[in-house]
Amino acid sequence: MLKNIYLGLKFSLSYFSVLPISFKESDNLSDKEVLASMLFFIPFVGIVLAIGAVALFFFLNSLSWFGALISATFYMMLYGFLHTEAIIDVADAIYAKHSGKDAYEIIKEPTVGAMGVLYGTSLMIIKIIGISYLFMKGYFLEFIAIAIISRLSLLLLFKIYKFRSSFATILKKSLTRPYLFSSFALFSSVGYLLISNFMLLLLIGLLLALLISFTIKSKIGFVNGDVLGATLEGVEILLFIGISL
Repeated sequence: MLKNIYLGLKFSLSYFSVLPISFKESDNLSDKEVLASMLFFIPFVGIVLAIGAVALFFFLNSLSWFGALISATFYMMLYGFLHTEAIIDVADAIYAKHSGKDAYEIIKEPTVGAMGVLYGTSLMIIKIIGISYLFMKGYFLEFIAIAIISRLSLLLLFKIYKFRSSFATILKKSLTRPYLFSSFALFSSVGYLLISNFMLLLLIGLLLALLISFTIKSKIGFVNGDVLGATLEGVEILLFIGISL
């Protein structure tokens, strides 16, 4: 059991970040307990990536706003712009649907359209500036808390939706209630230790995740991994704006 939990932690870090994680040929990553542990540790991945960005900002503190921009970009680089790519795919799918095309076929294509690039770039700029603003104002704990909240929202969406994706469906089936509740309990406690109003911020984040994902689903007709990634980006950006205000 402990081995599967450890493998799940490594798998989560490997899948949701660009951190160099290696596996043995004998490691069974398709085991249900491994996949459940992978999802359990998604908020932990957010903590690691956020702390990495904050640490870089402290190292580059003498560069002021320039160091903040570098650190904010570094945060997105740490997850390989995975969720930014999802925004591009979702935007392309939405505009394809408007044109009467098959949104699912468009979202799975390796190429990207002009609207996807425009939306992806615009939201990336907003996010980098938002993180930089928080860093310049000293809202480091709030930033880490938002990284936890955005990923807890993914766990909620995994339990709510049926997916038009084989891998997402497998993950959904592996996420049993004990793993879901344990992840929420543990990482909500960590968030509460960071900032006193974490639970309120968590509630807002979960509601935003439901609103964003439902809106996207209503436009393209399905939910897959790209919809989850785009939702995560939307939750983080809106919470950054909220904290800044």
